[in-house]
Amino acid sequence: MKKNQGSKINFSVLFYALCSLLLVVSVAYASGGGEEAAHHTPLWKEYLWKIINFGVLFFVLFKFGKKPLQDFLKTRTELIEKTLKEAQEAKTLAQKALAEVEERLKVKDKELEEILSSARQSGESEKSRLIEEGNKMKAKILEQAKTNIDYELREAKAAIKAEAVEIAMELAEKKIRDKIGKSEQDMLLEESLMKIEGKK
Repeated sequence: MKKNQGSKINFSVLFYALCSLLLVVSVAYASGGGEEAAHHTPLWKEYLWKIINFGVLFFVLFKFGKKPLQDFLKTRTELIEKTLKEAQEAKTLAQKALAEVEERLKVKDKELEEILSSARQSGESEKSRLIEEGNKMKAKILEQAKTNIDYELREAKAAIKAEAVEIAMELAEKKIRDKIGKSEQDMLLEESLMKIEGKK
């Protein structure tokens, strides 16, 4: 179709160029003849040939140029209308795409806000859970420390008591030795030996 349009336009240009050349030649021929012919030819005859030439040229241009010119103008109008229609469709599509992108951005913003809100809530609940676990662990550690202190205290008391008993026994033994004489010690030793031998 574009090739046909191009050939019609080229034909029209060629046709108009030939007609223009014919017009120039006709005008030159009609106005020619030298000064002698101008003096002998009446004024109305001189203009009559120019009018006839113009009429013939106008008729030829109208007869052969009307259709290509109308086709050219019609094609040009259709092309402009088609271009405008395509531009309008492209504008509509671009506006629709822009609206879709804006809608998606709104949805994404909402989703992002929900994610941030969820993360904040999750962080707060995790913080509370960690504080609670820390308090429980603190209580367990204090309980364990108290138990360990009580155990160590009992052990220390028992050790002190055992040591005190041993010291007391040593002191008592020393006091008894000091009070009992050598003969009494020998006699107690013999009694103890006799009891041991009797048990055998």
